Amino acid sequence: MHFIVALFAFSIVCGIGRVESSSPPDGPRLAGDVAVARLSVSDSAVEVATPGPDGNPDSDAQAAEQGAQSAQQSGQQGTQTSATDATTKLPVAKPVAAGPVDANGNEIPLERRQPTRILGFMPNFRTVSGGAKPPPPSWKYNFNVATHQATDYSSFIFLGLTSLTAEGLNQHAALGKGVDGFYAYNWRGFLDKTDNTYLSAFFYSSLLHEDTRYYAFGQGHSIPMRILYVISRQGVARTYGGHQTPNFAGLGAKVTTQFVSRYYYPASASTFPVLATKFGYSVMRDVIFSSIREFYPDLAAHFVKKHREKMERLAAKDAGDDGSADYSEGR
Repeated sequence: MHFIVALFAFSIVCGIGRVESSSPPDGPRLAGDVAVARLSVSDSAVEVATPGPDGNPDSDAQAAEQGAQSAQQSGQQGTQTSATDATTKLPVAKPVAAGPVDANGNEIPLERRQPTRILGFMPNFRTVSGGAKPPPPSWKYNFNVATHQATDYSSFIFLGLTSLTAEGLNQHAALGKGVDGFYAYNWRGFLDKTDNTYLSAFFYSSLLHEDTRYYAFGQGHSIPMRILYVISRQGVARTYGGHQTPNFAGLGAKVTTQFVSRYYYPASASTFPVLATKFGYSVMRDVIFSSIREFYPDLAAHFVKKHREKMERLAAKDAGDDGSADYSEGR
């Protein structure tokens, strides 16, 4: 009996030893130790907690819940910021026009664009492009424009041609022929032209507040209507406010010029019929030049477009030839 009890006690002691020897040396020593695992899922953090040192897992669970709520709020704020950025419209820079612009800042098409010089030499300083907003007229502005036009080199070319024609046709026999006759016509013609320019473009227009610049009618109207418009501009001008008014400045300048010319032309060239004829020539000359100003942009735009189309066809042809050559070389 004693032998059986001793054998049973020995077996218990051996079992306990095997249990202790099978336990890992770094295993958990206390029931209150904590193991915290953190998992990162996309942009938010989720914490899984086991009992802490105080044996209460609720505090860690609450901390984990607060962390998840904070991450969710951060994600919502980021989404709202992204949505705000996506819906915010940044100002778009307006492209810079390559040519003159109208009153709204849009580029004026070629068909309505008036050059400073027609054909590169004919002065066109007092013509306004269709839709353009020109500088406001004033005493200073009008004087500068009149001076620019009266002293332009092209004016002396036209003056020489008209003087040569008048001398050749012997319009005023008292002025003579040859070089002396040409000189007599030339300096008198210069006074006529300069007087008319300063009186119409500067003095009378500034005094009466009339805008005597030529505002082109432009495309969108029939040719007969445009011709009638050109003719009507001899008798109709604009006020500084843009309203229609009789062209007192233009017509008054022509009359005054013919009256003053009586003091430097021979008596035979100062009679009323002669002065009336010269007045008529002056009006007809203005109609011709205004017609050129009215229709020149149409002709210029037509030739420019034809030239561009030709260059595009040549470029397309060159590109096709280059492609064919590359294909041949590849074969």
